[in-house]
Amino acid sequence: MKLVFAGTPEVAVPALDALLASGRHEVAAVVTRPDAPAGRGRRLVASPVAERAEEAGIEVLKPERPRDPEFVDRLKQIAPECCPVVAYGALLPRTVLDIPRHGWVNLHFSLLPAWRGAAPVQHAIMAGDEITGASTFLIEEGLDSGPVYGTITEPVRPTDTSGDLLTRLALAGAGLLAATMDGIEDGTLKAVPQPAEGVTLAPKITVEDARIDWHAPALRIDRVVRGCTPAPGAWTTFRGERLKLIQVAPVPERTDLAPGALAAGKNNVYAGTGSHAVELLWVQAQGKKPMRAADWARGVRIAPGESLGG
Repeated sequence: MKLVFAGTPEVAVPALDALLASGRHEVAAVVTRPDAPAGRGRRLVASPVAERAEEAGIEVLKPERPRDPEFVDRLKQIAPECCPVVAYGALLPRTVLDIPRHGWVNLHFSLLPAWRGAAPVQHAIMAGDEITGASTFLIEEGLDSGPVYGTITEPVRPTDTSGDLLTRLALAGAGLLAATMDGIEDGTLKAVPQPAEGVTLAPKITVEDARIDWHAPALRIDRVVRGCTPAPGAWTTFRGERLKLIQVAPVPERTDLAPGALAAGKNNVYAGTGSHAVELLWVQAQGKKPMRAADWARGVRIAPGESLGG
């Protein structure tokens, strides 16, 4: 089939690579978000998908809005038969959805109908899911509600961050998306409506969502830290300044600390929670680089009675 691939971040690149390598389909163009400011200089930088497409010599379309007439006209000229999508980042209007004969097929990183929305991997970790996966589905105007072509499953490991899990799902999901394109082309794959039961939502994680509540149980705090790593980053406050928490570990045998209370030894730093303590392993103080929590504690010289989170 003639394809137009839509995607923006690094996590979408493996799927583009899989389609380019398949040898069965033609990726005629790529749709991605416009260049965005990045780095200290805030200079405009192309998306990872745009960079990969340019390397491959593929036309790159960067509409401000997918409903822009120039973009709609160009898409009609290209006349794709199907448009595979991975984390494009903008809503597609009906005028665009109707252009390809086989529609727009999204690779979504959850087992639909669970975790519809922008942050399925983060929510799966924060909810304590033991199994997650990826789904390919036909995009409708509803939120991730279209019929499903195929799924893969992936275990959530006890120490997974959202970055770890998303990396694995992006690689496995790339194969699923390529196989879905094959099945659509040869007519062996039919989309199946999602069940009405089991719908959960996964809205974007805000900075406030990533703030640690030290009265929560240690297991919950560990999940929030892992779910918010690398972005937006779990955090708390210490002496009125923000402290980012990169890695913690529950310590069930230590129950002597009040929520947020700190205890620092030579090589360990513990914080109390609503259940038992967690050990702080890696942190990042405001304006500093990530460091081992024990090194941070030595530098700030934690006084008796000091705590996290105010």
